[in-house]
Amino acid sequence: MVALRYLRARRERSFISVIAAFSFLGIMLGVATLIVVMSVMNGFRAELLDKIVGINGHIFLQGVETPLTDFDAVDDRVAKVPGVKLVIPMIEGAAGVSSQYNQAGALIRGIRENDLKRLPGIVGHITLGSLDGFDQGGGLAIGQRLAEALSLRIGDTISVLTAKGAQTPFGVAPRIKSYPVAAIFNIGMSEFDSSFVYMPLTEAQSYFGKEGEATVVEVFVDHPDRMDQVRKDIDGVLGRPMIMTDWRQRNKTFFDALQVERNVMFVILTLIVLVAALNIVSGLIMLVKDKGPDIAILRTMGATRGAILRIFLMTGASIGIAGTLAGLILGLLVAHNIESIRSGLNWLLGTNLFPSELYFLSRLPSVVEPGDVLAVTLLTLALSLLATIYPSWRAATLDPVEALRYE
Repeated sequence: MVALRYLRARRERSFISVIAAFSFLGIMLGVATLIVVMSVMNGFRAELLDKIVGINGHIFLQGVETPLTDFDAVDDRVAKVPGVKLVIPMIEGAAGVSSQYNQAGALIRGIRENDLKRLPGIVGHITLGSLDGFDQGGGLAIGQRLAEALSLRIGDTISVLTAKGAQTPFGVAPRIKSYPVAAIFNIGMSEFDSSFVYMPLTEAQSYFGKEGEATVVEVFVDHPDRMDQVRKDIDGVLGRPMIMTDWRQRNKTFFDALQVERNVMFVILTLIVLVAALNIVSGLIMLVKDKGPDIAILRTMGATRGAILRIFLMTGASIGIAGTLAGLILGLLVAHNIESIRSGLNWLLGTNLFPSELYFLSRLPSVVEPGDVLAVTLLTLALSLLATIYPSWRAATLDPVEALRYE
């Protein structure tokens, strides 16, 4: 009762309640900001892992010493390994693509129709056209942003140019060939949607002069975060010399940078909570100074030092607990509705706060991890409680005689 009464100061002592209110707001905003930022960082990692790995595979097998003409046999052996979900042989090559309106660079990927229909990044992302008859139709599947850049629609013709053409007495002649656009896909990652072009495998073998072979076999596994055992099992069934890499090696710098950024953001934003906790310290010290005569009277009436200590601990802790709970609710609400909030701000401000050209993704992702929420909550409660210890100890050790000497 006494602790809560001290928070509701009288009008002439309202500055203490003002400090308490600012401390409450600081802790609430600090907790909410931490939860939202951690959720967005988790969302970035999950989305980028899903997009990058989902379209590119988890393990990459490339032939050495001899061309990879036995890719079907490798496919059969690797597909039987426990934990392997999908095996796709491909032809990959860089090329220039153009229409009558524009031109751009692209990564041509030769793939069989059945494999393309099972490719995680493509399944459910065909926006125009169809993949039916892909192998026999001789058409290409291109990304939506590439189609927009070249002003292409289904049925339009796209020209593919590569410098590695036929050998002539005057050197290597470039090769150019035109294909109809059979399908347009939207993966949701601007870098891929603006550069990937899928071509029937047999056509890609002919175009790049790789008759009867593949340049890479991509393997998709059930658990991308647990790769080591699957790599050992695959290595044991290959039956021929091959170079094996996985998504961690190809994207190590990128995902390490994301993790470092996440950790740094956590430390920086924790300072908001720390500043709010220091406000609790200053507010309680001023409260102890103001309530010195009251403390002395309570002591002379029989209140123990422990009772005085508990009064001020409860006063400070109530600010921290209330601010933490309010921040927790606010943070979860914002984190779960971050994309709607972004869309509303875009409409209100008339600008794009999350351009996909810069951030790779077409939407602002958010994944709330219970472990992160628990860590933020416990950290804030701990800082709030620590902030109350010194002022409460000062109040408990106050000498009643000294406090009442000049009253």
